[in-house]
Order: sequence, then C-alpha cells, then structure tokens
Amino acid sequence: MKKICMITTVSGTLESFVVEIAKHLYHTCGYDITLICNHDEAFANQLPKYLHYIPVKMERGINLSGFASIKEFRRIFRREKFDLVQYATPNASCYASIAAKLERIPIRLYCQWGIRYVGLHGLTRKIFKRIEKTVCKLSTHIHCASHGNMQFAVREKLYPATKASVVGNGGTIGVDLEEYNIAEKAAWRTEIRSKYNLTDSDFVFGFAGRISVDKGCNELIAAFRIASQDVPSAKLLIVGPFEDNCGLQDELLSFAKASEQIIFTGRVAKGDMCKFYAAMDVLVHPTYREGFGMVIQEAGALAVPVITTKIPGASEVMEDGVSCMLVEPKNIDDLLRAMKEVYSCPQKVCFLGENARLRTEALYERSAMLEQQRKEYVKLLSLKQ
Repeated sequence: MKKICMITTVSGTLESFVVEIAKHLYHTCGYDITLICNHDEAFANQLPKYLHYIPVKMERGINLSGFASIKEFRRIFRREKFDLVQYATPNASCYASIAAKLERIPIRLYCQWGIRYVGLHGLTRKIFKRIEKTVCKLSTHIHCASHGNMQFAVREKLYPATKASVVGNGGTIGVDLEEYNIAEKAAWRTEIRSKYNLTDSDFVFGFAGRISVDKGCNELIAAFRIASQDVPSAKLLIVGPFEDNCGLQDELLSFAKASEQIIFTGRVAKGDMCKFYAAMDVLVHPTYREGFGMVIQEAGALAVPVITTKIPGASEVMEDGVSCMLVEPKNIDDLLRAMKEVYSCPQKVCFLGENARLRTEALYERSAMLEQQRKEYVKLLSLKQ
C-alpha cells in the first residue's frame, strides 16, 4: 500500500483543497493517507477514520521556531516512511520540503497554489523569493495552479519548465455542482437578502475571501465609495474574516464600517457559501495575486459573473468579456468603470453569468477534476519502484 502525506500550515487549507482529493485517492486507489497541519481538534474530529491526522506546530511568519517544526517533520517522516510527501502554503512548504529532502522521501511534491512574494516589496520580497526558490529546488515535482503562474515562475527562474506541470485546466478540486445547486439559487438569494435587510431591487456587489490588502480590498472599498454616491440601491456584501494585519487604509476601513451600504458578514461556514454567492449580483475579486481562484469557480457555478484582475491565475478561470470582466490590478479607476458597467447593464450581467455557469460545468466540475488529480498521483507514484 502506497503511503502519502499531505501538508498545509492551517487546517482551513486542507479542508478547502485537500480533503476531497484524499478521500478520492483512498476510495479509488486504497492509498494510506496522512494529513498534517497546525493543531485543530475540531478539524481532526470531523475527518473520516481512514484519514490519519498529525498536528505539527508551525508559527506564522519567519522565526526560529521553524527549526523545531523541521525537526518534528523529520521525526514523523523517518517513522512513517512515506512514498510521497505533498506540501502547500509558505511555512508548511518550507519546513516540510527541507525535512523530506533530509529524510530522502522519494517523491516530494510542491503544490504551488500561489506565489507569496508577488504581493511583497523590498527586502521582504527578496527573502520570500529565496524561500520559494529553495522549496522548488528541494522538491522533485511541482504542480502549479495555473499555466500563467507556471510561466511566471519559469521567467523568475524559480525552476525549469520541465520540473512543473498543471493538472487538467488548472485549479485543484473544482466545484461540487450538487452542493452548488443552481435550482436553489432563488431561495438562497431570498434567505440571505432577508437576513441582511437587502431588498430584491438592491444591486449587490459581493466579495468573498480574506479581507486584506493583497485581495484588493482597498481598491474595492474606494471604488464602491465612488459608485455608491450616485446609486443608493448599490450594496457591498463582504463575506469573510479580516486577516491579521490586513493592511487596509484606516480611512477606507472607517468609511466601510460606518456605511449603511456595506455589510461585513465575518467568517461564514463553508457549507453556507453557496447561499451568499446566490445573494450577489456580481462578485468583485480585485486580487493582486492568485493561485487560480476557487471563489471565481464557485460564483460561476451559480451563474454569478465576476470582475477580477489581469493577473496569472485569476484571469485564467473565465474568459474576459464572455464569462467575466478583467481589470488592471491596483487600479481604482478601471475597477470603478467595470462596476458601473455591470450595474447599468442588466443584460450583460445575465450574459456573463450564464456563460460562467456553462464554463464551470465544462471545466471545473468536481468529480472530473478529482479524477484528473488521481491520474497524476498514480503517475507520480509509479516513478518509485
């Protein structure tokens, strides 16, 4: 029986992008699978019994505690003798790749679902780029979330093109179209709009994700403030938690919290996200960096069009002018133009939304994407004799 270890820094990433793959590999291939992240008892308790869970402490940021994490990973790898170790997210990838190399794990798979240093500047950017390059060098194989990100990484000399690949059309596990049942959209829309005192005539711009500077939240709030001055029926539904040290400008954050047209929901249960997308007329996703864009796929599953940025990953999920609108990153004027355009043209919203749904069905349906992933794992494990 092949033994696989899948690692991310926090449990939320495992839950969002890894657990479904792990379940599929167990049921279809019979692999013995272990999941590792920071300690989270609630996450561990909801896992099926056939998936093993080991907590490893990994502090945020760069600090000396990383040496203890590497030591613990080495101890686990030495004991378990995995055939393949997979890692994603910055800290987990740094510590696990070093430990896996030292313990001579035969297949060391880096899931490059985003490139952290892209949104950074100066010395911090240089440090994180060096870490990224080290992780890539220590890995035997790299799976990129998108072709655009892979091309960027090759240009940045993080690795040669021959070392990396993109599974399927990009992304990870896609969208469960039974969970995102479009037949329930009208009922979900009514439920969430009633809960937050939104009328059916309100035009709701939505945001889903971490509230942070690198998700474009400064530009989002600044553009909405201008747009809402002339459009009292415009609302902004911000779904997600504030990131620590989120970087939002104090003046914009004060405006947003005081505005009757902006609603902060806080963190929402994963199983309820479909309802919040249904309440939106348009999802606005002005991110600076993105692996591929799960929220874009999820919105598309419910025929909600997306405004996102012309960057690797985010710009590749949908087609500009067909199933989404693309704007320049960090550009308030361009974002405002797109927001005004969709507000003033209901036909365009309908057109983009319908095409987003069709593209999601064709390219990002979960069972098909899980099967594409399975084939990649089988191929990688066949390399170990």
